[in-house]
Amino acid sequence: MADYYSPTVVQQPIPVTDLTPLEHLVLSLVFDAEFDGDAIWFHSDIGPSDSIGMSIDDLQAAFQALQGIRSAIAVLVGECLAAAPPDDTDIDIDLSVVSWALMLQDIVRRSPTLDYLTVVTAFTCSKMRVDGFGGMALLITADTIRCKSTHDILEEFLAARDVNRSA
Repeated sequence: MADYYSPTVVQQPIPVTDLTPLEHLVLSLVFDAEFDGDAIWFHSDIGPSDSIGMSIDDLQAAFQALQGIRSAIAVLVGECLAAAPPDDTDIDIDLSVVSWALMLQDIVRRSPTLDYLTVVTAFTCSKMRVDGFGGMALLITADTIRCKSTHDILEEFLAARDVNRSA
């Protein structure tokens, strides 16, 4: 059986002051997080998590600390907390609805210092497979999230080759 990985790096450290407590908590579970002075560097050796679990008390505390700051993750967490049974001590959140890229975009929108974030992902596999290797790059700004995979780049190269052949 082949194991697929997607090591990912958010290339710019994010100032801690640009993160809400909720974003800090969630992104630290989606990625590995390392402090770099007054900033946090997010990365993952195997790939970002799309489902996270934590103490419901920790999540409620981070959610209550938002003080009116609106974000995509705040909406999702508010819905999850409202739906949680009152006697639950832990909670799982499915992040397929609100991706980490949207969370990073919310941070860029509010940041006084970040104009953009870049994220690079490698696609690797434990066995040689045609579909097991490649990568992608994201550019996240306040207005847009642009993404291009190595497969997209190869398709562009092939299309340009076909245009040059017919000319």
